[in-house]
Amino acid sequence: MNAKVIYATITGNNEKLADLIIERLSRNHIATVKEEISLSDPETLLNFDLIILVPYTYDLGALPDEGLDFYDDLATLDLTGIKYAVAGSGDDFYGSDFCKAVDIFDLAFQATNATKATANLKINLWPEATDLPLIDQFVADILK
Repeated sequence: MNAKVIYATITGNNEKLADLIIERLSRNHIATVKEEISLSDPETLLNFDLIILVPYTYDLGALPDEGLDFYDDLATLDLTGIKYAVAGSGDDFYGSDFCKAVDIFDLAFQATNATKATANLKINLWPEATDLPLIDQFVADILK
């Protein structure tokens, strides 16, 4: 199995979350490519068995500006047979907009016919030690 982990970050929180996910995939001998979302060509997703997206949510529930092209291009793909998962760090200060980009990207992946590997993971701010069991479970569920 090979995986691609794509992230978008302003504060570094989501890149850290992506790194923690990659670390756990590596422990399970999953070859993983890490890529910042503005540098990621959605067409390359067809070359992977697993895609994990780690976006941030901007302002009042908006997608990251640097991920808008990626989001639009997802709509043109058929990812049948490819597993995906979405995780993200956000600020629960924003209430109902907390990690909203995670859910929006989840819907976009569903529309590609990709197979959802696990429930969305949402972390408040910087991933702390208390979040590690959630990240462990997220990856364990993906690998089932």
